[in-house]
Amino acid sequence: MSTPYVDISFITVNYNGIQHTADLLKSIFTKNFSFSYEVIVIDNGSNSNEFEALRIKYPEIQGKYHTKNLGFAGGNNLGIDLAHGEYLYFLNNDTLLPEEADDQLAAMFDFCRHHPQVGGLSPKIMYNSPSDLIQFAGSTPLSMITLRNKQIGYKEQDRGQYNTLQEIPYMHGAAMFVPRRVIEHVGSMPELYFLYYEELDWSCQISTSYKLYYYPDAYIYHKESVSTGIDSPLKTFYLTRNRLLFAFRNRRGTTRVLSIFYLMTIASPLKMLKFIVQGKWQQVVSVWSGFLSGISLIRANS
Repeated sequence: MSTPYVDISFITVNYNGIQHTADLLKSIFTKNFSFSYEVIVIDNGSNSNEFEALRIKYPEIQGKYHTKNLGFAGGNNLGIDLAHGEYLYFLNNDTLLPEEADDQLAAMFDFCRHHPQVGGLSPKIMYNSPSDLIQFAGSTPLSMITLRNKQIGYKEQDRGQYNTLQEIPYMHGAAMFVPRRVIEHVGSMPELYFLYYEELDWSCQISTSYKLYYYPDAYIYHKESVSTGIDSPLKTFYLTRNRLLFAFRNRRGTTRVLSIFYLMTIASPLKMLKFIVQGKWQQVVSVWSGFLSGISLIRANS
C-alpha cells in the first residue's frame, strides 16, 4: 500500500488544553485550502483522552492519545512519525491561523521549494489580544557565554516595521514550518529537555546544514497573554536546568567551559539570591534542583 502524499502536515500537541486545541482545529478546518493537508493531534498525557473527544467533532484528525507526558519534543516527534506531508507545520495548540492562511502557507512552501537551503521558517507571531501587537519577528543569537538574546519586535505595535524576510538563528517553538527532507537529514527534536530550549537546540542542529528564516508574509495569532512573565516554580526548574544542558550541547572548547562556569557560579546564584530577597522559597528550591539536575544530565551525557 502506497504512502499517501500531502503538501502540509499540521502538527500540534495537546495537554489538558482541549478548548485551545479545538479553537486551533476550527481555524484550520474552516479554511478552503488550495493544497492537500492533514492534521495531527498528539494528546500528550492529558488527564483524560482528549484526542478522542476532539475527534468526535473533527473526525478528520489523525494522531493518538499517549498516556505519558513526553514533553514538547517527545509529543511533536510522535507527530513526525505519523506525518505524510512534504512540509510539517508545528503549531502550539493555543495558536490560530488567520483568514489569509491559504495564500500565506502556499507562499511558504513555494519559497521552500525554490530555495533548497531553507531548513525552516517561522512566521510573524501576533498576540491574539490585542491583535496588533507583535510577539515574535525574529531574534538575535544567544550570546556565546551568558546565553542571552533579544526577541525582535516583542510587544511592539505592528506598523509593518518587520515585514522583511530575514535569516534568523532560531525558529519560534509556537510556529515552525520545516521541510520533511530536512528532518530526514538532521533528525527529530531532542527529547532530553522536556520543556524549554528544545526548539533552540533543534534550530542549532538544523543550522549546521541549512538556513532558518523569519517569514513575515505569513502570520499566526498566539493566545499567550501579553502579561505573561511571572515564572512558575516548574518553569524556573526547567529554564535553570536546560540552560546548562544547552550550553553543554551547543558550545565547544573554552566557550563551553566558560558558559557552564558562568551559569553555575553567577547566573544561578544571582537568581537564587533574588528569590531569597523576595521570599519566594519555592523558586529558590526550583533553581537549586534545576541546577543539580542540569549538572547530573551533563555528567550522564559526557
